[in-house]
Amino acid sequence: MSIQVCMGALMQCSFGSAPCSLIVLPLSLTFAGVMPAGTIMDYAPIVNLPTFAMCNTPSNPVVASATAAASGVLTPMPCIPATAAPWIVGAPTVLIGSKPALNETSTGMCSYGGVIKFTFAGQVITQLP
Repeated sequence: MSIQVCMGALMQCSFGSAPCSLIVLPLSLTFAGVMPAGTIMDYAPIVNLPTFAMCNTPSNPVVASATAAASGVLTPMPCIPATAAPWIVGAPTVLIGSKPALNETSTGMCSYGGVIKFTFAGQVITQLP
């Protein structure tokens, strides 16, 4: 069973220093419980992915510059996500406004090489006995 991702889901970038919460604008008027449901198109930097605090990959030009200025000592810099493509896979059989729904197994890619994964889908599914 796949869990739908919604506003407030927690995600982590492999090169980020802290998790951040997914922001889903309620444009489709589709909700998972009381929160707006996400689609694979909710990948915009700052709009949907605020920041993972500090970025620590030398493939990020800002980190590379700070590292060079520190005589080669890796120097993390503030993260500004650089996602340029939709989330990978999603739920192709579940459409929200003609876009595949986002689920907890979806993966995002940062242009600097980071892999973004969900650590909490934003909702809890309970089953009664």
